[in-house]
Amino acid sequence: MVAHLTTVDMSLRYLLLPQLWAVVERGGEAVGISAPGPWVAELEAAGVRFRPLPSSTRSFAPLADLRAAVELWRVLRTERPLVLHTHNPKPGLYGRVVGRLARVPIVVNTVHGLYATVDDPRWKRGVVYVLEAIAARCSDAELVQNPEDLALLRRYRISPRAVLLGNGVDLERFDPARVAPGARAALRAEWGVRDDQVVIVTVGRLVREKGFPELVDAVGRLDPDRFVLVWVGGVDPAKADAIGAAELDAASGRGVRMLGHRDDIPEILAAGDAFVLASHREGFPRAAMEAAAMGLPVVATDIRGCREVVEPGVNGALVPVGDAAGLARALGGLADPQRRRAWGGASRARARDRDRFDERAVVGRVLAAYAEAAGPIGMPWPRPDDGSPNSGVWGHPGAPG
Repeated sequence: MVAHLTTVDMSLRYLLLPQLWAVVERGGEAVGISAPGPWVAELEAAGVRFRPLPSSTRSFAPLADLRAAVELWRVLRTERPLVLHTHNPKPGLYGRVVGRLARVPIVVNTVHGLYATVDDPRWKRGVVYVLEAIAARCSDAELVQNPEDLALLRRYRISPRAVLLGNGVDLERFDPARVAPGARAALRAEWGVRDDQVVIVTVGRLVREKGFPELVDAVGRLDPDRFVLVWVGGVDPAKADAIGAAELDAASGRGVRMLGHRDDIPEILAAGDAFVLASHREGFPRAAMEAAAMGLPVVATDIRGCREVVEPGVNGALVPVGDAAGLARALGGLADPQRRRAWGGASRARARDRDRFDERAVVGRVLAAYAEAAGPIGMPWPRPDDGSPNSGVWGHPGAPG
């Protein structure tokens, strides 16, 4: 049994389902642990068993986090998984410690993006790095998505077992050739957009950390008859920096198409002409990777993660965080259709590098990490390329407590 721990079920559904599927397809049992939510039914339909942590929350809530840690302890002592794989900042910290205390044989963590970067205040970096160092010593494998984070973890000896994982997307789903003919025209008609207008797409939760205020400001500096911003993403009221109803109404009044949560992301990207990501913090942004795979030029903030997707002047542009004027200049340059075609083609070529963007390669590395961690403790474990069901290994309960 392999259990994945995240904050909310959306992460299990949209970020980790391929890793959960990989266990199920090999005859094992996959368990998702998080706060319950609307995506539990889809997880269970995919063969993933779900265990709720009612106290798990995205917001800063130390008492709730303590309750969630106790709930996790109870789940682990009941389920006794062979592997506990933790994700996200908060579950990644308490999950590794609780997993070790609960005597889970193998504890693995994925660093999706350190919660403090070199640009943050020294006190914040100190707190985050010390907590990360403590938690890292409770795990058997540390998988780091971003090479900049990996370099930092090694430089300060925060995580002695850290290795590069990378990030990936479904390159078969995010393929322009697979979008149905007429989908682009139908969506643009739904949005009230003309063929000669430049549609800029962004995907992200409606929080300030995603750069909502400055991006709306930037698009407001452009010719409204030439450029249209389409925002895909739902509200996140649990976050302290959530965008309020008044700001959303004001953005809509300025012509921003607010689509909310959508599942037809490949079609929406195919209907767009460019992609923008104005985030203040990212680990390795899947939304930008998906846009690149769909052959769109990408304008993003010059931060960790975005620098892995965008090569300035080749497939897009990087601008400073919070710089609305810089965003406006970069997006305005995409009025040139020749530039859009050149940068979009380079994005597609970059994404087709399967070692760089393919989620199947990432899943293979995760399964290999499980096998490698099993070796030192003498636990038999199938290699990721072993085609046999291996149900006797994947489904075997953990050591009794």
